[in-house]
Amino acid sequence: MENYFKEFLTGQSITLQQMTSSDLEAFAKIESEKKALLLTSDEIPFPNTFEDHASFFQSISGEKEEFIFGIFEKSSNELIGSCGVFSINWQNSTCSVGISIGEQWQGKGLGTDAIKTLIHFIFNYVSINKIKLDVFSFNKAAIRSYEKCGFTKEGILRNEIFRFGQFHDVFLFGLLREEWKPDRD
Repeated sequence: MENYFKEFLTGQSITLQQMTSSDLEAFAKIESEKKALLLTSDEIPFPNTFEDHASFFQSISGEKEEFIFGIFEKSSNELIGSCGVFSINWQNSTCSVGISIGEQWQGKGLGTDAIKTLIHFIFNYVSINKIKLDVFSFNKAAIRSYEKCGFTKEGILRNEIFRFGQFHDVFLFGLLREEWKPDRD
């Protein structure tokens, strides 16, 4: 039981915390980076204004059917991204997850650490049986990360997203509670 207190919202190199108004500027900067615009949403990648980010930021603080966390690098306590649980279906015990990491922090295993920590939170503190996510077929780093976390590709939405002048597939991934291996490596 003691490990659960230590591991609660804490990964190897990150912590998941609720963001406050003092994090808004860093959050808006990360969400406005080119990679975030192109890799995290299937909408037209049009940059949001600071006011758009502020409005979203305000909406997540009161929402209790979604759980949006700031991802903070442990040693500096710097906001490096965000991740969250959304589209919770209580009847069928499913939810979806998503993540966005600042460009300078990508490729260092911090996103994988954050997703593992988020999975740990969901399967230990929320009555969910299946976690779902979707990822663009050209986002090879994210696909590797999700597979490291235990997700299995369950389907393909063919030619689902238009990026870089052509249509691309979207991969659907899932992780069942019974498949989860709670080792905290």
